[in-house]
Amino acid sequence: MTPHIESKKEDIAEVVLMPGDPLRAKYIAEKFLTDYKLVNKVRNMFGYTGYYKGKRVTVFASGMGIPSIGIYSYELYKFYDVKKIIRIGTSGSFNKNIKVLDVVLSEGAYSKTYFPKLLDGNTVDFIKSSESLNEKIKTVADNKNIPLKIGKTITSDVFDLYSSSLDEFKSNFPDDDFLSAEMEAFGLFYIAQKFNREAACLMTVVDSFYDEKSLTSEEREKSLDQMITLALDAVLL
Repeated sequence: MTPHIESKKEDIAEVVLMPGDPLRAKYIAEKFLTDYKLVNKVRNMFGYTGYYKGKRVTVFASGMGIPSIGIYSYELYKFYDVKKIIRIGTSGSFNKNIKVLDVVLSEGAYSKTYFPKLLDGNTVDFIKSSESLNEKIKTVADNKNIPLKIGKTITSDVFDLYSSSLDEFKSNFPDDDFLSAEMEAFGLFYIAQKFNREAACLMTVVDSFYDEKSLTSEEREKSLDQMITLALDAVLL
């Protein structure tokens, strides 16, 4: 056990799917897993372990932001011998080619956070995701004819739509290769690299500066099945 996870070591699978929202973890377990059980409820950060098409999988919520996903990914990699974590979350976008409900796969995340400096004394602002995991996700997407947008991600300490203007936000990240903006991927990728483990990030776009359509919190929780099944099928490969 750790200060944040009450699970026994054997309760956690080697492969973890990590949504941000604890209720989304509950939804995934109830809808997609068989023989699942609740393995963590500390701080209501729910974790479930069960089986997907015979593959043992844990679904464990991360909370919001680099500090929160940093805690849970650190403890899962270090103390529970987790080998792979796929973040399955939501994101915004300021790229005019990305629309609400597009599914985005992150090739790497850029951030101006002090997280690496405070944790390890390192100065780094871009971390790549796992090429091996990404290839499996792309293979499943191709087989299922799922349109997958692939590119770089911005991990921000501020929810992007709270910025006063699109120009202000983009002035910090002028590269058009950035497809999505969210708050966790950089922290996950950095911790995975620290422990020489694998990490990937799949996102469904739910907000965009260029698309007025926006999803409610209930829609965000329950309308992301395409991304969820994409991640689950990828862990079977």
